[in-house]
Amino acid sequence: MKAAESDLAKAIHTMIRVLDEARSVDFYNKAFGLDVAQRLDFETFTLIYLSNADTSFEVELTVNKGRTEPYALGDGYGHLAVSVADLDSEHDRLGALGFNPKKIVEFNRDGALIARFFFIEDPDGYKIEVLQRGGRFL
Repeated sequence: MKAAESDLAKAIHTMIRVLDEARSVDFYNKAFGLDVAQRLDFETFTLIYLSNADTSFEVELTVNKGRTEPYALGDGYGHLAVSVADLDSEHDRLGALGFNPKKIVEFNRDGALIARFFFIEDPDGYKIEVLQRGGRFL
């Protein structure tokens, strides 16, 4: 039996822990045009939901109050991925903002281009893959 479309799981956000709310909000706004959709302040932590008009998927920043040491990202975290219309322009723009994008890579299989992308890191060291829109990466 096939599940009805309304019964299917829908990805809605990813959460990362950050040390400095203002620095992280500024980075995600300048790098990806994400604005604060909602900010919820609690006694021991703050949740900041970031989004833009292009997608309903959000990035949730969690700031644990009183934390002064950087988070150990470990070897289990991979990356967050975003797609852009013009990869080369975005690479140049992010470089001009001082975000130090890595080199553009072309990922091929059996002679066919699967993806063009580069990585950057946010202020807390989380890796973000920036992909050229196309194929399955719309």
